[in-house]
Amino acid sequence: MNSINQNIKCQNDSITLTLKREDLLHPFVSGNKFRKLKYNILKAKELNYDKLITFGGAFSNHIAAVAFACQESGIESVGVIRGDELADKIQNNPTLLFAQNCGMKFEFISREVYQNKMSESFISELNTKYGNHYLLPEGGTNKLAVLGCEEILTDEDSHFDYICCAIGTGGTISGIMNSANPNQKILGFPALKGDFLKDEIRKFAKNNNWELITDYHFGGYGKVTAELISFINQFYIDTKIPLDPIYTGKMVFGIMNLIANNYFPNGSKILMIHTGGLQGISGMNGLLEKKKMNKIVFDE
Repeated sequence: MNSINQNIKCQNDSITLTLKREDLLHPFVSGNKFRKLKYNILKAKELNYDKLITFGGAFSNHIAAVAFACQESGIESVGVIRGDELADKIQNNPTLLFAQNCGMKFEFISREVYQNKMSESFISELNTKYGNHYLLPEGGTNKLAVLGCEEILTDEDSHFDYICCAIGTGGTISGIMNSANPNQKILGFPALKGDFLKDEIRKFAKNNNWELITDYHFGGYGKVTAELISFINQFYIDTKIPLDPIYTGKMVFGIMNLIANNYFPNGSKILMIHTGGLQGISGMNGLLEKKKMNKIVFDE
């Protein structure tokens, strides 16, 4: 399947609101994960690596995408997973179960060790245990990932004034910044608390036509509220487009709120990037059920 641009009805009739459906790129490696893995998988094969090691949390879109992509490419995958308490809970975790069924092996480590996962000592341990391998950072962000994300925008997107993207590790928005026109303003919506992302983005981004909108993380990474879940469900009723609650759902909520508060000038043309991530919804719904909160529902 291909990405398409889909118009969204906006409460301000003078504003053009469009969603780029990167979630339609691939059924299992959708959105920005498809873009980030494209050149990394090609490089791993070019260098004759038969094993790829990467990192992620319990419901990581990256872990699921890597597992499937490696299986398709004939490369063994190893996921270093944050939280050693998850080792005996794979059967109850849709993301990890999917990755395991794709052939991924797991290395479960404590959250404390995970904070230093890129240290020389820990990488040395991985080298000793798993031998020669292609190492991919958490979230997949590196120069090759950014190169893939530079292909998100096409010539048909050149007329937009604003391009909006959710941010995890900063790789996707860096690629968008590099390929956008100088007159386009790039707005990033971090899914995490904190201001550290600016430094990460500057490692890869060539241009300065960007701004971070930090008011819509809903408490931090993986955190949701009843208001956000209600918004995602209503958005689906109105548009038949599913949004994930970790990234794109928060971004679209933020953009709608900014429009209501006259952040964008009349006549603005806004492109929102749907970065996929829908595989994590079943896991999120499990957490919502435990909290006795309404679940995300995409049924007709």
